[in-house]
Amino acid sequence: MTVFRSLKSRNFKLFFYGQSISLIGTWMQKTAVSWLVYQITGSALLLGVVGFVSLIPSLVLSPYAGSLVDRHDRYRIMVITQVISMVQAGVLAGMLFLGYNNILMIIGLSLVQGIINAFDVTCRQSLMVEMVDDKNDLPNAIALNSTMTNFARIAGPAVAGIILSTFGTDVCFIGNFLSYIPVLICLFMMKLHTPVIEKPVKSIWAELHEGFKYVSGDKELSSVIMMIGISSLFVMPFNTLMPIFAKDLFHGDAKTFSWFESAAGLGSIVSAIYLANLKHSNTLMKLIMIAGGILGFSLMLLSYSPQLPIALLFMVLAGVGMMGQSSAINTYIQTHAVPEMRGRAISYYIMAYQGLIPVGSLLIGWLANMLGPRPAVLIEGMIGLTATALFVYYKTREVAVKTA
Repeated sequence: MTVFRSLKSRNFKLFFYGQSISLIGTWMQKTAVSWLVYQITGSALLLGVVGFVSLIPSLVLSPYAGSLVDRHDRYRIMVITQVISMVQAGVLAGMLFLGYNNILMIIGLSLVQGIINAFDVTCRQSLMVEMVDDKNDLPNAIALNSTMTNFARIAGPAVAGIILSTFGTDVCFIGNFLSYIPVLICLFMMKLHTPVIEKPVKSIWAELHEGFKYVSGDKELSSVIMMIGISSLFVMPFNTLMPIFAKDLFHGDAKTFSWFESAAGLGSIVSAIYLANLKHSNTLMKLIMIAGGILGFSLMLLSYSPQLPIALLFMVLAGVGMMGQSSAINTYIQTHAVPEMRGRAISYYIMAYQGLIPVGSLLIGWLANMLGPRPAVLIEGMIGLTATALFVYYKTREVAVKTA
């Protein structure tokens, strides 16, 4: 089948299967952490703080991680980050199993995971090229990777909702710890022929400067990175408030919250499958614009949804827009960046995507405390539509100048 064509590459197939299990555990833990923090504190602001510390390292460390990944064996870096992630999950599971529900420890461990992810995500994305035998299958591999991530976003919260209401939060964390075993087995089974890394002549800081100069000097790359940055800062953090929507606005429980996460994941899978079927990358710019419009519009409708089923429907649409925008931009960068700069170009994408979401999580947490959760989500939707309209205007004007 066309949609699964990149799985004919053995290394990517092993990566795909291992990560599929691990990411379900990751989303189980993520759902459980959000629910636990809101249960303990009842604070929208602290929900934002947890989101902030888990992703802020991507803002600070991603450019450095990109240069590091371009200088060293990417496969070894990925193995190391997975092992450390497993240890972090084990510490969190042990802490909660013993009944030590300390909010500062949870925030601290979330920060540790964020630091690991800053290197792990950059490494995984830049290693994708080495895993796929036929480079024409790279866009398909990226889209399938996104499909896998968002399937886990459905399955993880759904399983977490059942476990949270039946067994408690500690079982979710133990499950995440155990989920790293298959991914490590798959990594050790891979046979990657990574290029020999020559001893770098330039310092890592010089390479950091080179990466920034390359990305900022390419109008196409810089414009899409700026677009994902605005979306990550002002639009995508709406998800931070979903425990409040589930518990306070719709009078639900942990299962209700898991439905919100799963609904967004379902929409994301729809986008990812569509992108996996794309045979050419020349429509990516158009997809970025359409997806941005869908995301902004669905958030405006979600903000004042009167009933739970309607809210879940707009969460699905928000997932379609969010996944479509971020995955199309990711694919565009990976297929257009020159090979020797790919790691650094991806690192700026991750910095703009994952790195700005935590700042946005703090902003929307503060805004929800000031105005309430519904007006906060409405404002994010309006910003998303405005940013998309400006991006469309910029691209239309750029095309007009080129054809003049």
